[in-house]
Amino acid sequence: MAAAAEGPARRRRPERGEGAGRPPGSPHPPGRDPGAGAGAGAGLARRLLGFELRDLARWHRFVRLLHRPTDSAALGAFRGAFGLLMALDVPQERGLGHLDQRFLDGLEVCRFPLLPFLQPLPLDWMYLLYTVMFLGALGIMAGCCYRLSCVAFLGPYWYLLLLDKTSWNNHSYLYGLLAFQLALLGADRYGSLDGLLRPQKRNAHVPLWNYTLLRAQIFIVYFIAGLKKLDADWVGGYSMSSLARHWLFSPFRLVLSEEMTSLLVVHGGGLVLDLSAGFLLFFDATRPIALFFVTYFHCMNSQLFSIGMFPYTMLASSGLFCHPSWPRHLCARCPPWLRGVLPSTQPPRPSPDCHYGGRRARGGLRPRQHLAAAFTLLYVLEQLFLPYSHFITQGYNNWTNGLYGYSWDMMVHSRFHQHVKITYRDGLTGEVGYLKPGSRRWKDHADMLKQYSTCLSHLLPRYNVSQPQIYFDVWVSINDRFQQRLVDPRVDLVRAPWSPWSPTPWLLPLLLELSPWRERLQELESQLNGHTDAVFIADFPGLHLENFVSEDLGNTSLRVLRGEVLVELVEQHQNRSLREGEGMQLPAGQYHKVHTVSPEPSCYMYLYVNTTALALEKNLTRLQELRERVRNGTETEPLPPELRPILGEPPPAGTAADPVVTAFLRRQRRLEEQNRRREASLAQRLHRFLRKKFYLFRRSALMTCISLRNLALGRPPLQQLAQEVAFANWRGEEEEARPEGGGGGQGDPEL
Repeated sequence: MAAAAEGPARRRRPERGEGAGRPPGSPHPPGRDPGAGAGAGAGLARRLLGFELRDLARWHRFVRLLHRPTDSAALGAFRGAFGLLMALDVPQERGLGHLDQRFLDGLEVCRFPLLPFLQPLPLDWMYLLYTVMFLGALGIMAGCCYRLSCVAFLGPYWYLLLLDKTSWNNHSYLYGLLAFQLALLGADRYGSLDGLLRPQKRNAHVPLWNYTLLRAQIFIVYFIAGLKKLDADWVGGYSMSSLARHWLFSPFRLVLSEEMTSLLVVHGGGLVLDLSAGFLLFFDATRPIALFFVTYFHCMNSQLFSIGMFPYTMLASSGLFCHPSWPRHLCARCPPWLRGVLPSTQPPRPSPDCHYGGRRARGGLRPRQHLAAAFTLLYVLEQLFLPYSHFITQGYNNWTNGLYGYSWDMMVHSRFHQHVKITYRDGLTGEVGYLKPGSRRWKDHADMLKQYSTCLSHLLPRYNVSQPQIYFDVWVSINDRFQQRLVDPRVDLVRAPWSPWSPTPWLLPLLLELSPWRERLQELESQLNGHTDAVFIADFPGLHLENFVSEDLGNTSLRVLRGEVLVELVEQHQNRSLREGEGMQLPAGQYHKVHTVSPEPSCYMYLYVNTTALALEKNLTRLQELRERVRNGTETEPLPPELRPILGEPPPAGTAADPVVTAFLRRQRRLEEQNRRREASLAQRLHRFLRKKFYLFRRSALMTCISLRNLALGRPPLQQLAQEVAFANWRGEEEEARPEGGGGGQGDPEL
């Protein structure tokens, strides 16, 4: 990735003032300079890579190559775009918009820091920290007090990232890496406020390693993500099996079935693009093709997933692979009246950070340049090694290797949790109780389960539970496999051993030998009618599943697919043994236990019909048909008073509301809202999007001002503070009139 920043796949035309790698006005040194453009005798390597292979044969040649003078324009453009995107990211994915819900003072919650000593600051100080990070992002964007702005952004960013492992993901990790790299680079040499105040930085060259570092990072993101997608689940089309139903893939479904769209377009296309994007961006001849496909890919991702600024950051990084002077050419095409406020279109000036010496001259290389070359090399090697370093940190390995977020295994594994049970037992009295699990990512990682159990053991004594023992029963399906246990439910995790350097003994293995069953499970599901659902279970010998059949599920049965189980009907005190192919009906409103008694893991399936929901659906359909008949005049019988609301009329005084009618009206309002959103014009959708973002940024700004005022002047009376927070929460009359759906908010507290 040490290719010339001037365009590695074509013969380079020297820029004015740079042409022979020398300052303007200086005489030509003897021999050809490594910074010079390719001459008539240039070899194949120079034409393809932008440098000669012998530049890598000696250390001093390698250092000179990495310090080749390069236009700083593309680097400055990326700096501005990255700073802007990070400023937009702070109120959104970093969580400034709902910060008080996560870090409210006095809130007793369990947190999951990477380093145990990391703890959140008081709420007002957390707002100050976010303010520093936001101002740092703005400073990066404008190139103002550049190094200080990078530090102001980097410090709070990595603190917040390490403070909560449940929020880790690959793109948040990438933001931290890119900000760290920018702090070391000369990205303020072009289009920056610092350049206006410090002439020695204005419009100056940067050494080639500035581009090499960023290009290598983006190449690694693409290529390692492609290597991770060589996983059998991704190649087989199981990782994102439902994604092909999205409307974005409708054009492909015109010529392909949904199954083939998932296999060839979603999985096959994603694999090929990730493996090839870095190489295609590198070479001039293939770069236009790469820019088209990566732009299409990231624009689709922005609609498919809630991944914040990641697609736009990757789009901005594509400009790093183009000719580094493209921003100058773009500004030169602007009208003359506009060029006065745009960055310079003049050729870059020499910089003391670059090397302009002759080919044979070993002198002139300063220790700082050797250090920069060594750092570039070691950083790239470290980034290549880290995604495969899980044999060292074995305690973080689960069914997938390592903590999710730094391995570039994006979208390779999809999980569905069927059942999570947290049991606590009083160590003195033996009293047993249960806790309601939350929806955070701790349930997929053994290290966070250990942290959670330790935290609960400190909180439960406040509720008169002495010497608590904590047991987890986590059932999860990964990539359309059977639902199976993640950890041994018989182990007290408070006292269970865990080390980051050794495998976790109480973690149960993924039953890979059952992976071929997935095609059979899909066939079984395809045979079900629209009112019957199935859950496929695999369990280990000697363990049992305790389950309760709700009274709403009036038709529930169990069928064994493999092995042998013993079904214990708890209230009836009856046991029944079932072998492969056998089944039984399960009573509703009762507990039962399914014991695996075969020497190998058992596989079985629940078939159930939600009879209550089915009856409600029939009643709602009947009301819908009745309303249509009344409206078109075919209904001759008068409506009873309790049914008049289905026509939009208020119920007569003294008439009790019918629950079915209430449910019907609620569903109709929901359908009307969905239709309104679906049929909205582009302008209406844009207005709704901007309105939503406006109120998010408004709340972020107002809550920040309140907290900074509290730090400076002290907190006001509680009534005044409540009024200020209510004003910050206001989202307009239209939003207040529309009921919010979906239950709890993003910051629902957990034990």
